[in-house]
This record gives sequence, structure tokens and C-alpha cells, in this order.
Amino acid sequence: MTANTLPGAALTLGGFLRDRRARLPPAPNALGRRRTPGLRREEVAAQAGVSVTWYTWLEQGRGGPPSDEVLERLARALELDATGREVLFLLAQQRPPPLHPRPTSAVTPALQRVLDAFPTSPAYIKTTTWDIVAWNAAATAVLDFEDVPVCDRNLLRRLFSNQARASRPHWEADARFALGVFRLDVARIGGCPQADALAAELQASSADFRRLWAENEVRSQWVGIKRLHHPVAGPLTLETSAFAVDGAEGLSMVVFTPTSPADARAIAALLDSAPCRQPGDGLDDDSKARLARAEADL
Repeated sequence: MTANTLPGAALTLGGFLRDRRARLPPAPNALGRRRTPGLRREEVAAQAGVSVTWYTWLEQGRGGPPSDEVLERLARALELDATGREVLFLLAQQRPPPLHPRPTSAVTPALQRVLDAFPTSPAYIKTTTWDIVAWNAAATAVLDFEDVPVCDRNLLRRLFSNQARASRPHWEADARFALGVFRLDVARIGGCPQADALAAELQASSADFRRLWAENEVRSQWVGIKRLHHPVAGPLTLETSAFAVDGAEGLSMVVFTPTSPADARAIAALLDSAPCRQPGDGLDDDSKARLARAEADL
């Protein structure tokens, strides 16, 4: 008796190459009839600068793993997007492709609406260099992002200020942990001049930064408990969670969730006493303009 089975979910390098090759239309001046859709193997091999025999072996699962250079040429020949390129490297070398630093994505109106959906949980969007580019009303009430110059809306600059020391009972542990996460964030993008400049600036201005930076700590993303002392609400205990923003290069979202009903009530009271805030107030100028255009199109 023959068993009916479904295809396995796991991709193979050969299967991925064949599938992507079949999706590409031949050139308008290509000669000869084609029994199957897409490009021929020799056409992909020619565009990637490899021999037809070797490319055929790749599709058949033979030979060793291709080099980074060859995989990059194959990615271009097969017109792969960033996700396809990543899959190609994962299948061929069991690791992601080399890092290529890219510009940070802009905050979309949809992402701002996600922030605004947290009524009593301060939440913000940060870049790889820890600039705060969007936030919600609770973050304004608790963390006071709105009434500071743009250049000071940087988490590390704020953390190594005298005000931060006064408002954080566990400042030393928070600062050490933050620098470990910052190092990992920068390493994940292959480094960038803006991060180097920020680190140099803080080493020059803060003895505490120089001391902790020299420890070379590396930590995973922020998950844990933060204890703050707000000048009006008093002590607040918040659970911290961080999430990468899928499809938005270089952005991550940090959410501070009240750990008790009392903490939530204290934040709600701050919001009740704050001036009325319009949707999108927690966006930088470029994102506010994008939100206005999107609403005009509705």
C-alpha cells in the first residue's frame, strides 16, 4: 500500500535555486523553444560568472558550499530581494549573509498607531544608535521625551546624564546592561560611523561611560524590570520588553508595562493631568508629514 505524503517544509539550496530560476522571464531576444518556464541553467550561470557544470552541481546538491562572492553574484543573477538573499546564504552556508549597513527606516503612521494603542505602557521606537524617533503619550508622561531638544532624544545621552542618576535607583546596573545591548545592536549591523561618534562623544564627556565602556560587556536585548522615581508619580516598577520591527531596517520598539495595578493607575493619573495629545504627536517632523499625507489620502 502506498502512503500519501505531503512535501517536506524544509528548503534545500538546489530546490531554492531551481524555484527562483523558474520565476525569471527569459530575455525578449532569447532563442529557441522552452519546455519549462524561466531561465535556463546556462543563462543563470553566465550572469553569475560561473560554469554551467558547477551551477548544475549546485542545483543537484553536489559540491561544497559556495563562497560569499559567488553567492552574491547568484543573488544578483536571480534578482533576489533582501529576504531571498538571506535565505540563499542560510541554505548554502548555514549562516546569514555578511552585514551591509543600511539607512534606518522611517517610522510609518501604522507603527505610530501601534505605540498609541498602549494606553498606560510607555513605549517608544529607537534606532540602532539609540535615537528615539517615536513614542506614545505614556512615554511623554513618564519619560518626558517631548520637551527636550532633538539632539538629547538619545537613550545613552539621557542615561549618562545627572538627571538619570537621580531618577533611577539602580542606575549602575541599568547603565552596564544598556551598554552591553548597545554593543550588540551595533555589531549586528556591522558597525556604523554614527555609533562610533556617539561612543567617542560620551567617552569624552562622561567618566562613568568611559569606565563601563571599558568593560566590553555584550548583552542580549532589553527584557527585565526597570524601577524609576518619577517626580510626580513617585516610584514606578515597569517590565521592559524590546521587539525588532519587522520590515523596518534599524528600528526596534521598547515597551514598559506596569507591573501592578497601582503602577498603571499612577501612569493614568499622569496622563489625565497632561495636556491633550493628538495622534502622531510622538513622531519626528518627517514622520508627522508622512502621517498627514496618509490621512489626506483616506
